[in-house]
Amino acid sequence: MSINSTPNPIYLDHNASTPLCLEARTVMSTFLSDGYGNPSSGHWASRPAKQALEQARAKVACFLGCAAEEVIFTSGGTEANNLAILGTWFSRRRKGSHIITSAIEHDAIRAPIRFLKRLGARVTIVPVDRYGRVDPESVHAAITDETCLISIMHANNETGVIQPIEAISKIANRAGVPMHTDAAQSAGKISVCVESLGVDMLSLAAHKMYGPKGVGALYVRHGHKLESHNHGAGHENGQRAGTESALLTAGMGAACEAARVGDYEDVRHLRDLFWKLLSKRFGDRVVLNGHPDHRVPNTLNVAFPEQVGADLLAQLDGVAAATGSACHAGCVDMSPVLIAMRTPIHIGMGAIRFSLGHQNTITEINSVVERLVEIV
Repeated sequence: MSINSTPNPIYLDHNASTPLCLEARTVMSTFLSDGYGNPSSGHWASRPAKQALEQARAKVACFLGCAAEEVIFTSGGTEANNLAILGTWFSRRRKGSHIITSAIEHDAIRAPIRFLKRLGARVTIVPVDRYGRVDPESVHAAITDETCLISIMHANNETGVIQPIEAISKIANRAGVPMHTDAAQSAGKISVCVESLGVDMLSLAAHKMYGPKGVGALYVRHGHKLESHNHGAGHENGQRAGTESALLTAGMGAACEAARVGDYEDVRHLRDLFWKLLSKRFGDRVVLNGHPDHRVPNTLNVAFPEQVGADLLAQLDGVAAATGSACHAGCVDMSPVLIAMRTPIHIGMGAIRFSLGHQNTITEINSVVERLVEIV
């Protein structure tokens, strides 16, 4: 039986999760019957699992352009972010407890920082411009002698806007402040070479880049110390306790190996065609949210002024997408990202995020546009 009974469903929510790529499915199938040993056991049954784990680590490292021992496997992007933020703060708080982040971060960044505020952390939230970009100079101005961490996402999950991480990292490096970036939405779509970005830590989520759910990774530059917050045995070089999954890490490694940034050019073309068709049919009754150029190639966040995005999406039966607003008892809650971009409420409440993937077609895009015309 099909998971979705809706005729001809259209999936345009790849920023939420992606289907498994063929390479990941193929390598993971092996571990559904074999490779069941514990990678840390040291006997014959553990060797295939240990070998798969380290092969996957090498593939993730190759994808990031770092050493294999700089890769820590986690349960996903959220844990990777928590390990970077909590681990850095607890290891450096005696030197200073000040954290700098942005106004458009994902909850996986905001929540651990809110937790640290309860423990005494001082936090500076730098603003973004109307396109959703951070000004590196605002980060520079926020640094103090007590700054222990800067965490700015690489690409925003709602608008797809790419942040100037290279410029911010140079500022952080000159000040001697560790720099972390959440690359869950950029990995596989644009380059995430850690040397080019200049970061000390970078988070990945496998299921955002055609790998399995339940696994992620944190790059940690040699010499950067983290206090582990997951205690147990000495897995992942003592940085993250818990028996690693050969099944999931092998799938993530295969997804990283299969990822080719150039492959997204077809997706970019389709995304741009989508916007062109919407602009042609709606004119000034549709607005682009985010930067027109500095965006990952698959994301299109648009708003229909005076409409409610959640209501429009509810009428697009069979279309999987996301909305930046919700209506409760006659009141509209607008996305914090759009609020940070100072988007007017009459525009922001009509926001819908369409995030495309490799399997989407022109026929699907034409269908969604025509249905939107009927609805709006």
